[in-house]
Amino acid sequence: MNKIVIKLTLSIFAFGVTSLVYGQVDKKVLNWYNGGGTGMQTEKAYKKLKNRPSSTVVVAIIDSGMDIEHEDLKGKIWVNEDEIAGNGIDDDNNGYIDDVHGWNFLGNADGENANDIRLEMTRIYAELNKKYGNTPFTISSEEDSAEYDLYLEVKEEVESTRQYAQMVLGVVEQRMASADEAGKAQMQRAKDHFETQLNIHYNPDHDGRALIGDDANDFTDVNYGNNDVEGPDAFHGTHVGGIVGAVRGNELGGDGVANDVKLMSIRAVPNGDEFDKDIALAIRYAVDNGASVINMSFGKAYSPNAMEVYEAFKYADSQGVLLVHAAGNDNKDIDEEPNFPTSMYEFQDRKLDHFLTIGASTRFPSEVKNIDVEAKAKGNPEKLAKLRIDNQFAGNDLSADFSNYGKKGVDVFAPGFEIYNSVPQSDYAAIAGTSMACPMVAGAAAMLKSYFPEMSMKEIKNVLLSSSTKYIGESVVLPGGKSYDPKKVSETIDFGNLSVTGGVINLYNAVNTCLELENAK
Repeated sequence: MNKIVIKLTLSIFAFGVTSLVYGQVDKKVLNWYNGGGTGMQTEKAYKKLKNRPSSTVVVAIIDSGMDIEHEDLKGKIWVNEDEIAGNGIDDDNNGYIDDVHGWNFLGNADGENANDIRLEMTRIYAELNKKYGNTPFTISSEEDSAEYDLYLEVKEEVESTRQYAQMVLGVVEQRMASADEAGKAQMQRAKDHFETQLNIHYNPDHDGRALIGDDANDFTDVNYGNNDVEGPDAFHGTHVGGIVGAVRGNELGGDGVANDVKLMSIRAVPNGDEFDKDIALAIRYAVDNGASVINMSFGKAYSPNAMEVYEAFKYADSQGVLLVHAAGNDNKDIDEEPNFPTSMYEFQDRKLDHFLTIGASTRFPSEVKNIDVEAKAKGNPEKLAKLRIDNQFAGNDLSADFSNYGKKGVDVFAPGFEIYNSVPQSDYAAIAGTSMACPMVAGAAAMLKSYFPEMSMKEIKNVLLSSSTKYIGESVVLPGGKSYDPKKVSETIDFGNLSVTGGVINLYNAVNTCLELENAK
């Protein structure tokens, strides 16, 4: 068993390269999110519920896939009792053959899987370029005008990103020639990152979905996929699933938030942007097969079939299923720049009753500091580079530097920094992101539902929000606003302005609130 920490960092070069740094797990990191301080007080909550019976809750993990044989997920994987494994028959007549543990919307009937996929903006650019790229065209309506404006927008973004990636690759390849072993490894990660941008994410000619054999824009074309719920790269989904429900107290990796839970794996998130169609169908699958909570640790900048996704959300809402969505990792205000899917589309007149958007907090208290890395390095370039890496993600502030935020669009924050949990092949890693904060809340909701089964998911959602630890009035560094220049001060904001509640999930408070509501009946 290889216990490692994976810490997201920026390259020592000013390229904005996201890379991976490996090292031994810090005891301060292990399970901090379930503890006191800025954690969710999970352990204290379980002590409060000692000797109280629980019932099993199903949580759907719509993600990249899940290692359902992971040692720390034993007994936690959902089983479709109405399906007979391996007989090639749709025994329960739900439209999916041999869906024993969930479904894979990124595969075909031959067992092949799609994974490397373009970003949505690149797909839009490729399609509209056929119309506006090289042939004469006429703008004859407001609809045409809006479409052409969209074309220009995505064209600029795709082409400028490709140019930048090509330029950086040239620099990286030059520096690799003279770098030492550690430097070469760092450069290789940078090289892989920008080659992925050029060859896959921002490549208009790359069609990674072709092998699935469906029409991605035809939502009636639903006979596709397979039952391989792990897929070729289940790193992200296995980590997310572990946060929700990894076995508690077994001294393997980190503990899950929810004890009495079953994880339904629905593979719909590739290496690239997810398709609206897959997400809409995944939500409907989760609802129809008994999920009480749906975790959605994904997001993108464009959503051409937003109405179809929203209709799936409405279906889940009508069935009382809680949708929990990650706010995103672009340190932006999603009230101004939406991250899709969203809790409030332009065509909505009100928020749904069963939808939460989650920002990421850290294990550190709210304490604004301007890190003077230049002074600490004292002219030593190697020390300066290390300090920049070590401090890149605001290890001294409650708000995670990468987290999106929004006074209207983000409901609450939850731990999403240095989260140590399961990854494929029975390994463990610590990673950061609102993708980690999201399953904290999904797990919290499932935990409350398991101990208070008479409560509706709407009631549980409201309890989680009202009982969160409030940090209104606390000054924190604005996500993305940290300064590394000793002559400049980091931009700050009231933590209360980062979300609707101005709070961080507190399960102990939530349990107490549930008990009070129960006693009042």
